[in-house]
Amino acid sequence: MFTGIPIFSFIVLDPLYFILVGPFLLLGLLAQVWVKSAFMSGQSHPTSISGAQAARRILDNAGLMDVAIEQVEGTLSDHYDPSARVLRLSPEVYHGFTASAVGVAAHEAGHALQHAHKYAPLTIRNLVVPLAGFGSGAGIWMFILGILFSFPPLILAGIVLFSAVVFFQIINLPVEFNASTRAKAELANMGIFTSDALGSVNRVLRAAAMTYVAATLQSIMTLVYLLLPRGE
Repeated sequence: MFTGIPIFSFIVLDPLYFILVGPFLLLGLLAQVWVKSAFMSGQSHPTSISGAQAARRILDNAGLMDVAIEQVEGTLSDHYDPSARVLRLSPEVYHGFTASAVGVAAHEAGHALQHAHKYAPLTIRNLVVPLAGFGSGAGIWMFILGILFSFPPLILAGIVLFSAVVFFQIINLPVEFNASTRAKAELANMGIFTSDALGSVNRVLRAAAMTYVAATLQSIMTLVYLLLPRGE
């Protein structure tokens, strides 16, 4: 899922950029370390079912037997594809009999539940994904070219396009938090996990949530940076 923000040399060489955005870039790095640490810790808590089995049970309990579960290559490449109605899980999550695997799989199943229940923020997020992906790259480049050629309309167009990235990040927060809430509730309702395993799942999901918070703050402060007045 798109979350990144491109950083180009002309921006990162500006001390003001680091003053505004630097703390949140650091927060993002720390969040990534936290996710990896929480995931590794959760792998020490075995479960009686795999990530794929947990996701299948959640989907079936919600009447979503038509939502397929597939294995996809990569590490933590897990995602739900609403257009294909397919849950795609990385090998360590698909086959993993650990709290980490179950937590990640349940979170992605939570997105399938949101889709089935027409959860409004998810619907809005899915609509804005193409524009946000385009704005993340093209918006910054249009802003750069507008500065280089002193062409205000191009600068404004770049800012407007990058605003789509900020909107995406903001609307993405409730989507991700809600998916985790649904996941934790579904796992607790199964009644087959120990309190230690559920606690480990919660830590993994909290750590993952912080990465989305950091990405949102980065995008907001980058937009603030782009909006600052500049002398001729």
